[in-house]
Amino acid sequence: MPTTPLPGIDTVRVAVRVRPFSQREKNSGSKCVISMHSRTTTTIQDPKNPEHRKTFTFDLAYWSHDGFQKDKDGVFISADPSSQFASQKDIFHDLGRGILDSAWQGYNATLLAYGQTGSGKSYSMVGFGANKGIIPNVCEELFQAIEKREGNQEYQVTFSMLEIYNEQIRDLLSRTKKPERLKVREDQQLGFYVDGLKSVPCENYAQIERLMEQGTKIRTTASTNMNASSSRSHMVITIQFKQVFLDRDLTKQSSINLVDLAGSERQKSSGSEGDRLREGSRVNLSLTNLGIVISALADAAMGKKVLHIPYRDSVLTKLLQPALGGNSRTTLIAAISPADICYEETLSTLRYAERAKKIQNKAVVNTSMLMREAEAENNKVLLACGNSRMAELPACLLADQSLGWQTGQVTWAHQLEQAREEWQQQYLAIAQERQMMETFPHLLNVNEDPQLTGVLKYFIQAGSCDAGRAASNAIPLLGLGITDKHASFTNVDGKVTVTPHSKCKVVVNGVPITTTTKLQHLDRVILGSSSAYLYIGFPSERGSEDLNRFDYDFFQLERAAVEGVSMDKLGAMSHGDGMADPSVLAVFQDYVKLMPLVAEANQMGEELEKGLRMELKVKNLASSDSRGYDLQKEVMVKVTNQRTQEVWIWSKAKFINRKFLMEELYQRFLEGEDSHVAQEDDPFWDPVEAVHLGSAHVWLQPLAYCMKLEEQVEFLSCDGTEEAMLHIHVTPCSPAGQACSEEDVVIDTAELLGKRMDFQIGLVRCLGIKWLKEGAERGIQMGYRMYDLSSTFYTKPVWKTVNPQIEETVQFTALNASQDFLNYLQTNALIVDLWGLQEGCAQLSCSQPDLMVTSEGHVMVDTKKISALVDTGQTTSDQTSELYMKLFKLEQETEQLRNVNRALREENVLLRQALEKIGSPQQAHEPSDALKVTQRTAHLLAARAKNDRPAPPAASSDRELTDALKIFYQSMNTARGRFLRLRHYKPPEDDRMLRPFVYQQSQRLRDVGELLDRSLQRLRSDVARIAKEKRACLLHPQQHPQADGLPQVCEERA
Repeated sequence: MPTTPLPGIDTVRVAVRVRPFSQREKNSGSKCVISMHSRTTTTIQDPKNPEHRKTFTFDLAYWSHDGFQKDKDGVFISADPSSQFASQKDIFHDLGRGILDSAWQGYNATLLAYGQTGSGKSYSMVGFGANKGIIPNVCEELFQAIEKREGNQEYQVTFSMLEIYNEQIRDLLSRTKKPERLKVREDQQLGFYVDGLKSVPCENYAQIERLMEQGTKIRTTASTNMNASSSRSHMVITIQFKQVFLDRDLTKQSSINLVDLAGSERQKSSGSEGDRLREGSRVNLSLTNLGIVISALADAAMGKKVLHIPYRDSVLTKLLQPALGGNSRTTLIAAISPADICYEETLSTLRYAERAKKIQNKAVVNTSMLMREAEAENNKVLLACGNSRMAELPACLLADQSLGWQTGQVTWAHQLEQAREEWQQQYLAIAQERQMMETFPHLLNVNEDPQLTGVLKYFIQAGSCDAGRAASNAIPLLGLGITDKHASFTNVDGKVTVTPHSKCKVVVNGVPITTTTKLQHLDRVILGSSSAYLYIGFPSERGSEDLNRFDYDFFQLERAAVEGVSMDKLGAMSHGDGMADPSVLAVFQDYVKLMPLVAEANQMGEELEKGLRMELKVKNLASSDSRGYDLQKEVMVKVTNQRTQEVWIWSKAKFINRKFLMEELYQRFLEGEDSHVAQEDDPFWDPVEAVHLGSAHVWLQPLAYCMKLEEQVEFLSCDGTEEAMLHIHVTPCSPAGQACSEEDVVIDTAELLGKRMDFQIGLVRCLGIKWLKEGAERGIQMGYRMYDLSSTFYTKPVWKTVNPQIEETVQFTALNASQDFLNYLQTNALIVDLWGLQEGCAQLSCSQPDLMVTSEGHVMVDTKKISALVDTGQTTSDQTSELYMKLFKLEQETEQLRNVNRALREENVLLRQALEKIGSPQQAHEPSDALKVTQRTAHLLAARAKNDRPAPPAASSDRELTDALKIFYQSMNTARGRFLRLRHYKPPEDDRMLRPFVYQQSQRLRDVGELLDRSLQRLRSDVARIAKEKRACLLHPQQHPQADGLPQVCEERA
């Protein structure tokens, strides 16, 4: 009897494969952030910081991004000998053959495919079209090798296929209409196994191919019924391969597990950030726990102390226990996207793979003697039947152990006979389906997962046939929003039409229909919320079209276009170089991707009678920052309770998390279980909160010249529509709060540098608030932030008034105006945000722990230099502000004294020189240098004294120039506002409306141009007049006694 071999240490083998750009990524102008400089290294570049790169080393690295072409059979091959392209054949050669070699030796073998949705996992595992993946190639080559074997040996191959979704196991080979939920059991010898899972004996590859087609069809039907995307489920194919050596009374048993894991982005920790129900969904549980198990095993392999490996915490990890740290040779293939917009997900996948490669398994050759195997088989049957039924067991199972191998032979032969009968029935059904496809028009399903597209076929035979949920329909359909009698299809006189029943949702080529509509070959039909089908016309209408282009994205883009959502509307072509903005295109992709999900969520809410309406919005679609630059756009979901008019705004991540929870609740509803949940556990509910309605921009440039600004500005919503009008004033003032006069206006902002500036921001009134018009029990607040202050200043709440008086003013003080602050005033706007309040929500309040105030109680801004000089923690705010004022006053006086001292020194030197030259004739006619310096010193002293008393009024010409500049700045501010509003006008989708739109835009631009021309012309005229008057006063000062002292001013201005 052979001895059991000692287990060896096998680390998990890890390979990484990068796919080509998807069509969506190409349209987005995505850049590749992945590079592979050898067969083992993978480098990823941070698109936001190109200098930051990270390199990973794995067992294998496959470059499948570019450098390929199609051969005559449609197989992708290298474009030239120098290409690094890794084909499906290369992947199988390195990974698939390794699995087969392990199986022939008697080892268990496992292949796991990991990566985000759309990264190419299923393509590597299953393949597409002529490009077969690892699973079909492994099965085909296994039977080819069996056929070539000779000798006194027998080979037994069984095939099983299951899916794990939401911690539930579905047998994909079960033909029952309502399959039972299978359970995971544990046996001391067998470990974890799925009780009741169907395992089908196979004699050739063609049979396995049919089983995979059958499993895929059941998976497609189930995902439609459950409204569950295949990207959120795990598919496990298990091939049991037994070699029976009759001459040696010996068997070798190998279990080959091929696992296509769910999309990894579902387990991202930030996927439900900010959601009170972030731990609610079980959809993520399997992948999350798989990551925990892998991390724990990696730590154990590195010598760290690990107390517990949580295999039992999920269905997936129970079944994968042998593959992770157990009796198996395991390979993981990590599929990654090359696109910059997928950087975070790709980096996460690479880190996941890096942890997995540290895991150590203990694989052994699984051999046993035939008699011992028969005894184990008997024990399994006894365990299943129970001791009380021993008398009913077949005699062959209780016979002498020497006849055990004969029992095994009879059992295997019986299983094969049963399987052959099923195969015969399937072959007849397949032949009949192919004949009908060549005869009748039909509908082909289109799924988000390309592997599940074209699996379901619904034939439209002559006459009329109904489609819907009812079993009596000629076309039985399942899916969200599909009613018992949803629509009727008629096939009469070579024409096929579709007619929706009642108010049922039917969309043809992106356009909702309500009446009978004729279908053309390759029309796109959507029934219910998101069940998509491609119509295949009569054989005479068909050609050699490429049906692959009508994928799920095609359907959604078509719907988006009809609904008026396009990349142009989002501002994708806003770059001056004509290139598309990748960030905007990424938002467009998110929008299109979420459209069907929002439709499904609305339908679930309708059937569960939640009374909600969800709609997609683009945050910051028409919003800009304080300098006028576009803000980062992102997709969000606006949720409205149609009964109470309560509104919530959900982020993309929060909505996706909530939809998982909605699906769980909806599934309970479909299965007749109690779908009632407590309000705090209801995924359709949230506590009411303040809603951001829009923003208004108030440009601060006039304040930089001590000019008052008072105007009405628009509050613009996220999509650029007007929400309300704001009456606001920004007024320069004295420390006591008295408004500055026109005489205080400066021409050069440098005159304010280093000086104290006081100004008031007053919110006077808000007009025409749409939010308050739409709901009676609503209120509003406004908030803004000033320069470097971290706190937001909010107004008091106002309720139930459409045109409320606000009348709230805050005074700000810059004790020592810096150049940065003056630059800010010239180039930035004050952004005032409008918030909508709802009954029961908390009002917004300003937390002011770090605000500094002056002794008068005014809020201090531009405090960077001050903060560097004094430790604010040592004194109270009032004491500190007084110290600041005294300190800066002393600094200014000290600087003036330095200037006086410097002038006196110069005067002293010149006086000495003058004494030496006394008696010179020139001294009687020209003033000495000493006298000039003395005069300058007197000016400095006078200037110092001037700081201690109010300044005299400016000259009349200066006042006139100030008035002219003030008018010009106001005109420029108006022009700036009009020009910025031009961005919010988007071209219409209807070409017929394009000409009027262009005319209106041209008129608006012409108005702005005329305003600029008038403003400049008036400024030129005023400046010319003032210059003429000054010139006259210089030439004839006696005629202008009121201009005494102006010559020096005129010279300086000149």
